[in-house]
Amino acid sequence: MTAPNSLRTFAAGLVLAVSTTAAFAATPAPTPFTATYQVSQGGQVIGEAVITLKSAGNGQWVYSNQTKGTAGIAAALGANSSETTTFRWNNNAPETISYDYNMDAGFKKKQRHTEVNWTSAQVTVDEGKGPASYPGAPGLVDRNTTAFAVGLALREGKQSVSLPVAVKRNVETQEFKVTGKDTVKVPAGSFPTERVVRGGDENAFSAWYAPQKYPVPVKLTQSDGGNLELQLVSFKAGN
Repeated sequence: MTAPNSLRTFAAGLVLAVSTTAAFAATPAPTPFTATYQVSQGGQVIGEAVITLKSAGNGQWVYSNQTKGTAGIAAALGANSSETTTFRWNNNAPETISYDYNMDAGFKKKQRHTEVNWTSAQVTVDEGKGPASYPGAPGLVDRNTTAFAVGLALREGKQSVSLPVAVKRNVETQEFKVTGKDTVKVPAGSFPTERVVRGGDENAFSAWYAPQKYPVPVKLTQSDGGNLELQLVSFKAGN
């Protein structure tokens, strides 16, 4: 049985597909936070995403994205996904230590575990069919923390950033660039923002940041697979 397109988009896109980082000089250590997003598709609210950042001690941090279906077929099937990254704060930038992805959409489930051995500079990925490894890269991040890393770069005044991202079979270099400034109204309020496009295709992926206020987007749109949109509902600093 094939999952409906909207459900596949929900499960895959609520990755905050906004899928972090070269060394950003003089970037202060992260501050814990909780950010809640409304997730819509085709103008209809279908779910909620909650992103948290917490200190794990010893210079390590846990960045988590929990999403759930709250309306339509996503709610009816109990569609949920979770992404959890442990990263280290190294040279004033995040570097992924481990990343776990789990998706449950009723009749469709998916998982991925990524582990980075910084001693051997090797990345190991296991989706339940046995591990596969490939060489890592300095400043390596994963798709879960990319949006956060872009926000850190913008906070430091950067207008473009190239990120080495650990994907299934290799390190993928992802390019992000500020393409304009917009005033954006979302449930959390109205904000002057910088619009960021990935890979030069604003129709595929765009994110709007208020970088001096929040390290994550206030709005994100992704047309890949089904016109997904995330809007910030609330942001709370601290544990």
